[in-house]
Amino acid sequence: MIKAQFQLARPGFRLDAAFAQPATGVTALFGPSGCGKTTLLRCLAGLEKAEGELWLGEQCIQQGRRSVPVHQRRFGYVFQEASLFAHLSVRNNLAYGWRRLPKGQPRPDFDEVVGWLGLEHLLDQSAASLSGGQRQRVAIGRALLTAPRLLLLDEPLSALDTQAKREILPWIEGLAERAGVPVFYVTHAPEEVERLADRVIFMQDGRTTRMESLQQAMARPDSPLFVEQGAASMIDGHLNDELADGRTPFVFNDQTLWLVHARKPGGKGARVRVLASDVSLALAPVAGISVLNQLPVTLRALHSVQEGRVLADCELNGGQRLLAEVSAWSANQLGLHQGMRCYALIKAVALVN
Repeated sequence: MIKAQFQLARPGFRLDAAFAQPATGVTALFGPSGCGKTTLLRCLAGLEKAEGELWLGEQCIQQGRRSVPVHQRRFGYVFQEASLFAHLSVRNNLAYGWRRLPKGQPRPDFDEVVGWLGLEHLLDQSAASLSGGQRQRVAIGRALLTAPRLLLLDEPLSALDTQAKREILPWIEGLAERAGVPVFYVTHAPEEVERLADRVIFMQDGRTTRMESLQQAMARPDSPLFVEQGAASMIDGHLNDELADGRTPFVFNDQTLWLVHARKPGGKGARVRVLASDVSLALAPVAGISVLNQLPVTLRALHSVQEGRVLADCELNGGQRLLAEVSAWSANQLGLHQGMRCYALIKAVALVN
């Protein structure tokens, strides 16, 4: 477990944050700009002199004002702007901390980390010649090669344009699992949380307000993640190879969702995002329709989300959740109620993975 409690006061701002989270996977620190996400991350790293305590497993990193020095914590930190040595090659940037690990300290496999981040063809280039997305991949690789016990990413995509973000996201996905390092990831972008996180710590006005698994956060109709495109669901599974007709099977709990023009399979697992507004409900399978995906579900609850609209919280076979947004008129006509079995209809093109 990672347990933390920090208090810090500045003119016009006060941090009063606490959490206890598993030391695995990706924990997103999510909230609006100025809510204290980066300050909390810097407290974890020891870069901010806050009062409180921090435990990593059984080791006490900080208690009161007594704390383990930054350089002895073995935490990797990646800033919003990749702080690379412009006069060095990519290879030498990556190897900077790796070569300086203490004697007896197990070293990460250099070539393996380079392969995880797709940096093989960049090793002999100057860091000054890289694109923004490439620089951030090198910065993440350099942090991983210092054998960190915790990896802290401070809005690593915020300085990148849309295309660069698309390019780097697949490399970050699954990184915590491959490297075996817990990750804390600061962002105010819901799409990054949905795609990368295993759990979410919500922040507001310097306080940690709620801590949930991603599935719990996505199942709440009032989730702060649902700001722009409305409610959505995340389904975990894996991608199989694309078929000749352009469809890609996404398999989960012995069921299949058909995707169109999906990303190529990359790793053990994958995650699919489904907007609630793209899900319709039917009392039985529908024949003679172009909708490819028709999945049996059980209604867990119905929520009124706005005038004339209802959000249906459904459970798929195997326990994963799926949200469907329908009109109140349709819900009444179908007689939707808790515990009811019905079918969710999802267009293949509506699925975003």
